[in-house]
Amino acid sequence: MGHATTRPDPCHDELPGPRFAVVGNPENRRVGLFTAAVREAGLPVPRVVPWLDVLRDGGAAFGADEVVRLESPGENADVDLALRGMDDPTRVEGSVRWYGRFSAAVRSLSGGRRLDDPDELGMLFDKRLCHDVLARAGVPVPPSPTSGAKAAVHGWDDVRTLMREHRMPRLFVKLAHGSSASGVLAVETAGAGRIRATTSVEMSGGRLHNSLRVRRYRDEREIAAIVDGLAPDGLHIERWMPKASLRGRVADLRVVVIGGRATHAVVRTSRSPLTNLHLGGARGELAAAVEAAGARWAEALDICERAAACFPGTLCVGVDLLPALGWQRFTVGEINAFGDLLPRLTGLPGSGAEGLDTYAAQVAAVPLWTSSPSPHPHRSTNHPARNHHANA
Repeated sequence: MGHATTRPDPCHDELPGPRFAVVGNPENRRVGLFTAAVREAGLPVPRVVPWLDVLRDGGAAFGADEVVRLESPGENADVDLALRGMDDPTRVEGSVRWYGRFSAAVRSLSGGRRLDDPDELGMLFDKRLCHDVLARAGVPVPPSPTSGAKAAVHGWDDVRTLMREHRMPRLFVKLAHGSSASGVLAVETAGAGRIRATTSVEMSGGRLHNSLRVRRYRDEREIAAIVDGLAPDGLHIERWMPKASLRGRVADLRVVVIGGRATHAVVRTSRSPLTNLHLGGARGELAAAVEAAGARWAEALDICERAAACFPGTLCVGVDLLPALGWQRFTVGEINAFGDLLPRLTGLPGSGAEGLDTYAAQVAAVPLWTSSPSPHPHRSTNHPARNHHANA
């Protein structure tokens, strides 16, 4: 087995602090943003180990003095081909193959001090398992018949059966191993057998493609064909929880939790059920969301920290928090292992990350994280960010 062994420039050896290694796609902006944060902290430039090398060489080894960070393997055609086995990056299919190969690649890394846990990554990238972990810990989540992979979904007929048995006239159908809203359908039924699905999936020539345009399907045969095409990759079903709104648009939040503390938050708004920014969603005014939640804002942050605490071996996660109508109740929709890409967003007041973006905050948190015997050494149930408005 061959491993990348390039070390940082020796001229940096005398610099104090952790020595980082990053597994990622070198050209990706995530790697660039994290590297910039490390340099800004006056630390040695991270050693970058390309995902493509890991996949080709069957692994990579790290020194005992290296703190190892994993970045998303996305946005690289060669890596995507190696993981999904498809040469068209717009294709939706292949997520279960991606999951198996990515999990194996993560486990092929040896040595170093990890900022993640391979077992936790496996759960974070399976929505059914992640939902079950959260539910067992008492974290509020949407009801789901597929939590813990209890109910197998082989196609649209199974979805219809579960909708009826669990009285779910409105639900989300998600790829178990999907990300960035890939393969997500917001399904709703009405009287006289009417049904509608909102999704970014486009069917062409019997193949499913991700699109940057949100579509609405009203023909059940078309909806069934999409779900049947997605089903071999594994499906997760959740009750569609009516969400709060801001300025006439539905809203949810991405809350970044670093070292157990909710440090950054952004509101995402949309005119469709899908709030992802690349699908036409827009950043909302966080101060307005905090004001709408009032005293419940503290509970919202606490829920996010409780969700992150279910994965104590992972330094940073992005929690998708769903506010109910009226902003008085919250549920966790998903937890993202690579949910920290929020450029130029600085930390919440009182969070300990004021003036720092998500990457700089993680760099600052690493010394305590790697030295503490207790997971989530920063977790606190009473920090000032709960009682202050923040800049979006």
